[in-house]
Amino acid sequence: MRSGTVAVIGKANAGKSTLVNVLVGEKVAIVSPKPQTTRERILGVLTREDRQIVFADTPGIYRSRNELTARMMRTTENTAKEVDVILYVHDGHAGLKEDDIALMKRELSRKIPMLIAYTKIDICPKERIPADVKTLYEAGVDADVLPVSARRGKNIAKLEEAIFALLPEGEKLFPDDIVSDHSEKFAVAELMREKILLKYEQEIPHGVAIVVNTFEKREDLYEISLDIVCEKAGHKAILIGKQGKALKEVASFARKDMEKLLGCKVFLTVYVKVREGWRDSARLLKEFGYEES
Repeated sequence: MRSGTVAVIGKANAGKSTLVNVLVGEKVAIVSPKPQTTRERILGVLTREDRQIVFADTPGIYRSRNELTARMMRTTENTAKEVDVILYVHDGHAGLKEDDIALMKRELSRKIPMLIAYTKIDICPKERIPADVKTLYEAGVDADVLPVSARRGKNIAKLEEAIFALLPEGEKLFPDDIVSDHSEKFAVAELMREKILLKYEQEIPHGVAIVVNTFEKREDLYEISLDIVCEKAGHKAILIGKQGKALKEVASFARKDMEKLLGCKVFLTVYVKVREGWRDSARLLKEFGYEES
């Protein structure tokens, strides 16, 4: 039996959460095309007869612009110090740049076994893959590179086996029926935020927090009340939309996924509130659940 923890590290929007979801076999982290989708460390647990791999999905490496993103980067840094394996996720479609190589070398300097998942091979030029692998080798990046496509499921089994080979022998860290360390209440908030990321453009989704006020099950129905917190009155108007149309659409979109998650009907009530500068307020960050890791 082998078991251990794997830090999933990489630039923002490299496809880390999508890859973790595919490896675990269930949706444990929300996904969107926008950077900063993942704000906290989220554990996804893959359990088989001979192994348990605990993936720690981390916020994408991103330049800190406020206290929230600074905390996100500290979460990523701290997670990478405490694991058995580092899985560095590189977006092959975006190309290989000098800062990519520098980030990989920084992770290698931790002296923790590391693999590189070269993602999105279904949409990048085929000839780029061997050229980038050669560049990494010549630059002194001493880690195995595994080209994968999470969307197509290509080489996912090979990646799992490569991770398994690096794990230490040991007992399971979680019971067999656990796939994530977060609660259903957390998952509900994240689903709401995911739908906002998918529906609205530009800065508005990044300035949004979700606060779940009521999460109660009554017979075969969940009653959920939550606040969408934004930073500006103008953002509130956009979130609500003309005659509340935009808010109704995004709430309906989220409710359907909540019902799939919870396995029963959901009565969802949504409010939009303004808290200026909340991403730089230690008090509000704590109130909204973004604790220091």
